Amino acid sequence: MAYGEKKQKKQAGEDVSFSYSGLETRIAAVADLYESRKQAALTAGAALSSLQRWIAGDGMPAFDSVALLAAAKKVSLDWIATGNGEMFLSGGAKVREVNVEDVYSYVPLYDAHCSAGHGSWTEGAQVLTQLAFTTYSLRKQGLDPSKLSAIRVDGDSMESILSHGDTVVIDHGRNSLEGEAIYVIRLDDHLYAKRLQRQFDGAVSIISQNKEYQTMTVPKERLGDLEIIGRVVWAGGWI
Repeated sequence: MAYGEKKQKKQAGEDVSFSYSGLETRIAAVADLYESRKQAALTAGAALSSLQRWIAGDGMPAFDSVALLAAAKKVSLDWIATGNGEMFLSGGAKVREVNVEDVYSYVPLYDAHCSAGHGSWTEGAQVLTQLAFTTYSLRKQGLDPSKLSAIRVDGDSMESILSHGDTVVIDHGRNSLEGEAIYVIRLDDHLYAKRLQRQFDGAVSIISQNKEYQTMTVPKERLGDLEIIGRVVWAGGWI
């Protein structure tokens, strides 16, 4: 996967790691056996951000972290490492047979950047990779995988919510202003990730998280020039 985040630092004795081949999808499957991803991270003795990077394929987990994550749910380490054999250990609390292809839905990540400052959408963008999400987690959020896409953010106007280089998932089914939230919008042929807020007079404020950037206002009579591409629903976590 085309991500540039640094890998997790390992302590002495934690240099055993796994192959990347499908590992992120299997770690996600185990994490989703927990009540929440936060609980899964705590069980693994890792930060939530670390778990999210493993699932995104951005970092290589330490053996002991995966072992803790698996042991609590009686999941086979061999299955996590290779994908071969049964997911659950013999005698474990086997919930159901797991077919990875059925469990996961995939969201295309495009080689285009959403400008959070001054960039523009790149026409004819190519798909870099597919981001794996459990179908259950998407359904829980009320999302249709066929209406999702992912791009990266440029600039710092949405710090501290979105940082330069962050990957965001857009729900194209939410292309109208439902309420104050972060949307990807097209305005004057430029694409921006911004917070939108409707005003009493019908105008829409386009707000940057970074206060060094001024709030823009689109008057009611010019709302036709404001195209909402979709709502940002994920940026390393549901938002």
